[in-house]
Amino acid sequence: MSRSERNVHAGLLDQPADFNQQMYEALKSAPWWMMSIGFHVLVVVISTLFQSDKPPAAPSPIVAASMSEGDVPADVEPPVTAEEIEQIHQSDVQAKEPSLVDEREVSDHEETDNDMPTEESLGEAGSGDSSFEGPSTNGLIGLGGGAGSRKKGFGGHRNLRAGAFGQQKDDALEDALRWLAAHQSPDGGWECEGWRRWCDGKPASDAESLEGAGKASYDVGVTGLSLLAFLGAGYTNRSEGLFGKVVGQGLKYLRNVQDAEGCFGSRSSGHYVYNHAIAALAMVEAYGMTNSSIYKSPTQKALDFIAITRNPYFVWRYGVKPGDNDTSVAGWMMMALKSAKLINAAEVAAARPPPLMYDEEAFEGIKAWVDKMTDPDTGRVGYQQRGTGPARTSELQDRFPAEKSESMTAVGMLARIFLGENPKTSDVIKKGADLCARLAPTWNPQDGSIDMYYWYYATLAMFQVGGEPWKKWEAAMKTGIIDHQRKDGDFCHYKGSWDALDPWGADGGRVYSTACMAMCLEVWSRYPKVFGATTLESKK
Repeated sequence: MSRSERNVHAGLLDQPADFNQQMYEALKSAPWWMMSIGFHVLVVVISTLFQSDKPPAAPSPIVAASMSEGDVPADVEPPVTAEEIEQIHQSDVQAKEPSLVDEREVSDHEETDNDMPTEESLGEAGSGDSSFEGPSTNGLIGLGGGAGSRKKGFGGHRNLRAGAFGQQKDDALEDALRWLAAHQSPDGGWECEGWRRWCDGKPASDAESLEGAGKASYDVGVTGLSLLAFLGAGYTNRSEGLFGKVVGQGLKYLRNVQDAEGCFGSRSSGHYVYNHAIAALAMVEAYGMTNSSIYKSPTQKALDFIAITRNPYFVWRYGVKPGDNDTSVAGWMMMALKSAKLINAAEVAAARPPPLMYDEEAFEGIKAWVDKMTDPDTGRVGYQQRGTGPARTSELQDRFPAEKSESMTAVGMLARIFLGENPKTSDVIKKGADLCARLAPTWNPQDGSIDMYYWYYATLAMFQVGGEPWKKWEAAMKTGIIDHQRKDGDFCHYKGSWDALDPWGADGGRVYSTACMAMCLEVWSRYPKVFGATTLESKK
């Protein structure tokens, strides 16, 4: 500073004045902007003094300011653009495309729930039985034994009751599951047509030479059926060995193809409700067996979608509240809802809150529809018209006559029993059981009597009925089902499977037929008898 500059300020330095005088002189000589800053600083200081005894105020909302790409912190996601929001809304009504990564090669721990690896056992090694950790007990959910023993090195324990043919049945079931495991696609699902392209997750060299292809539009449905076959044998994603990994990957596939509304799979075809209903049943049962947090959300969303698709006062058909109804779709939806209800009942019995919400009024709608479709004189149940039996397209009428199947009668019987109608006292159930007993499983490709969809539902219903009708049906299962399982070749080809020779084989293919037959062989453990083991037993 020059001497002249120092002389200008000499007066301020010579005589110290009091604080007020100094402030006055400084403000008088300061420019306007400095006065403004000083005023605001003073206000802040005074307000701080007044609020010093109060707790600090909540922080103000953070307002995002524009910044260059390099200024964005690594742990902060950039705001969603309007274009991205539009893409999100568009994806809400479409099924997610499953990942095509070969999960077997990525990780041995690719699917976890509650921080548990897929192959972790919940039971003691080598134990004869191990309990489920899910909210429902084995008997209530109607699924095979615990998920953790090491029988045959595959993990899981079926705990199946022997039935009429014991070991032969168990071996047939084991072979069926091994065939299904061999033909699981790398994305975790099963393909109606494309199963031929895979063996143990790797491309097959002779795919085109294998018979039994179905249609790709039913892939989600047959994935649900395949998972039900493993779940019904007691295997979950927590089971040790190959089957535990198979179930974990299958459930992951279903989660990947569930859309924002809860629907499993694409809605490109009106028949997507079948895919959803079967996949929903598999997801509900998986949740019931594991109590897994990662399965609860997709289970709840699946039940929500079942609720929004049902017609008021009645049941379901193709689409969301389409106005018309049919017994076939209603059967699959009923099974998913029944499993959810059993899970909740088990939790309430254990003094815990029910974990799932579902359409309770649907059971009244199912009962009303089944009554509407049942001929009280014969016990026969119709598809959309009373007492007319199953549906057949014009192309299938001659090859698979409707009078050769009582599939809708079986669905109606099972619905009545699961909804509380006692087969011991119900005349209409007794009449339906007599109809089914006359059309027990017979493997005759020439007369159109093979109907695996019918055999599955009737096996469940006849087991519930018991007595002589069940004994006749059970005996026919050996000659009509077990004896016709393919034994030739290896599991990469036909061994363990059944030929898809029924009305729906052209749609579901060999995966559909094999999964359905496997589930028939699980009837002794899948659902306990609702009204006890002595139902309709004849007096001796």
